[in-house]
Amino acid sequence: MSLSSILSTANAGLLAAQTGISTVSDNISNVNTPGYVRKTVDQSSLALQGTGYGVSSAGVTRAANQFLQNASLAAAGDASSASVMSDTLNQAQALLGDPTSTTGYFSQLNQVFSDFAAAANDPASTVNSMQAVGQVTQFLTQSQSAAQSLTALSSQADSRIGGDVTQVNSLLTQIDSLNNSINAAAASGGDVTNAQNAQSTLINTLSSLVDVKAGSNGAGGVVLRTTAGQSLVGPQGAASIAYQGATEAASQMVISQPGGGQAQAPLTLAGGEIEGLLNLRNTSLPSVQTQLSEYVSQAVNALNLAHNASTSSPPPAQLTGSNTGLDLPTAISGFSGVTNVAIVGSNGQLQTSVQIDFGAQTMSVNGVPSSFSPSTFLTSLNSALNGAGTASFNNGALSISATGPGTGVAIADDGVTPSMKAGRGFSAFFGLNNLITSPSITNYNTGLAPTDPNGFTPGDTITLRVSGQNNTKITDMAIPIPAGGTVQNLVDALNAPVGGVGLYGQFNLDTNGALTFTPSTPGGSTVSVVTDNTSRGPGGPSVSQLFGIGQAQRIGRVATYTVRPDIAANPAILATAQLDLGAAANGQPVVSPGDGSGALALSRAGSTQLGFAAAGASAATTTNVTQYAAQFAGALGALAASAESANTNATAVQTEADARRQSTEGVNMDQELINLTTYQQAYSASARLVTATTTMFTALQNM
Repeated sequence: MSLSSILSTANAGLLAAQTGISTVSDNISNVNTPGYVRKTVDQSSLALQGTGYGVSSAGVTRAANQFLQNASLAAAGDASSASVMSDTLNQAQALLGDPTSTTGYFSQLNQVFSDFAAAANDPASTVNSMQAVGQVTQFLTQSQSAAQSLTALSSQADSRIGGDVTQVNSLLTQIDSLNNSINAAAASGGDVTNAQNAQSTLINTLSSLVDVKAGSNGAGGVVLRTTAGQSLVGPQGAASIAYQGATEAASQMVISQPGGGQAQAPLTLAGGEIEGLLNLRNTSLPSVQTQLSEYVSQAVNALNLAHNASTSSPPPAQLTGSNTGLDLPTAISGFSGVTNVAIVGSNGQLQTSVQIDFGAQTMSVNGVPSSFSPSTFLTSLNSALNGAGTASFNNGALSISATGPGTGVAIADDGVTPSMKAGRGFSAFFGLNNLITSPSITNYNTGLAPTDPNGFTPGDTITLRVSGQNNTKITDMAIPIPAGGTVQNLVDALNAPVGGVGLYGQFNLDTNGALTFTPSTPGGSTVSVVTDNTSRGPGGPSVSQLFGIGQAQRIGRVATYTVRPDIAANPAILATAQLDLGAAANGQPVVSPGDGSGALALSRAGSTQLGFAAAGASAATTTNVTQYAAQFAGALGALAASAESANTNATAVQTEADARRQSTEGVNMDQELINLTTYQQAYSASARLVTATTTMFTALQNM
């Protein structure tokens, strides 16, 4: 071997050792840098005509493991999603407090019933009536406060999604930019490991926001996709995502591919903070809100049923009902049983009464019946009252007034065959003597039958959004009101496989006139309202308002409830008594100021069996509000506990996945010190070889 060959071999060794030492130095200096992947030197021996003449550094690469990287990215996405859901649902549970506490939200209704019981013991006491009315107001106020706080959590989720979307788009742009830099540097033989490590750090951050899988683009850069296979960063560049929030319908994420050649598509996410926030926004929080609304609405229903079965002493001069959303003939048809409308003097003595038998369609005064039909009901009632009172119907609301000085109106159902429609008596169905009022329709048991006229204008349109289990939009369907005029025609239009939502589920009208949507498969599609320009007559309710279609419609009920203004201003007119027509035969007052039976009925409203609609995690059930409150509290606690458990498990999986990735990709100080010693010794050996060669050259020159 010539001296030149020896010197070349030594120089190659020096360069290889220097590269190794530099690489080890980078590793040691970044031992605590998050996301840093250990660098390694790829060395190979050099040979010429079968004779070795040194070592070459083929390049510096990262000790990356794609399988462990993707496992870590998936775990990070799951952990972020579980964390945000757990934190938010714990906040939701805290809003309603401990169900076992005597001062918490769930104890408020029990206090309402207790105060009514006190009023029943002393119905003449204004203080007891004031206390009872004040407690009802407090219950409604706390319910509205809880509902507003839950809405605020949804708004926070919207805001966080917006911020996360901005960050994701920035990260995708940076990752794509690094792809271009890496590809160019790799093509010219440059070191791309620092750029790759910077890119890896960005991908780690991205994985906490959206689920992502990384692959190689074959030139040193990366290709990123979601778990569902949608491209985030590819050969054409970076995609961009956007959030389409919705007040009524389900919100969704969409993705646009670079170049603008493809339309926006729904973005399907399986992990990451955005997926957790979207789940909260579209599913978990509405589930809690809907169940709270059902609880409050049925509590209101129970109190109103008892109050409508009662009267104040003396009775009020006028009873004005709430908007039923129906025309009077449709509202009257379908009633069964018997009710009594009485005009009572200020002394409690009966002036006149009209017995209305809906089954026989007769009105009787002093035992003398006369026939009526739904279309003649108002005229017949005014005729039967014979000047002692008047009845009118405007904007879906029935009103009955006493005309004589000091007289009032009281209503009582027959004790044997009470009037009934959609689970409510005559007075309760029309809301003639409600304790709690609302300007909106809040009871969706419309009482409509399939053969009843639907009353909506043909051609008006309701647009429904069908969403899948992952909260992504499947389709929006604009459904026109059909020319056929019955309720069944309307249901058929909604359920049409073409032009309706029949491919995804069915709307069903039950015996109480409630309209519910059942998906084709359990846990399948959901329906929400995008727009609704329908109207049941001029100024009447829309289809979604009348039937309560969509979670947003049902959730909004809580904010509308108030104690009836005249009762709030004067609690002494609380309906603490009940009409007793049997007393008239003995010349006794039919309404007595010492009668506490109305207040007693109010105190027992918590045990009234009611039909609760499916809401949140609870299926449709028949129970009372007291038991439903316990079920609601338990369901909310279970939801929060499940989210907390999922968070704990996801965090444990992430810790294990990161540890395994770190054990392969991370810097081991002991190993790096061994490598440093090896490279230093190799450098020293090569240096000595250079020195020896120099000495030999000098000796040859001297010779």
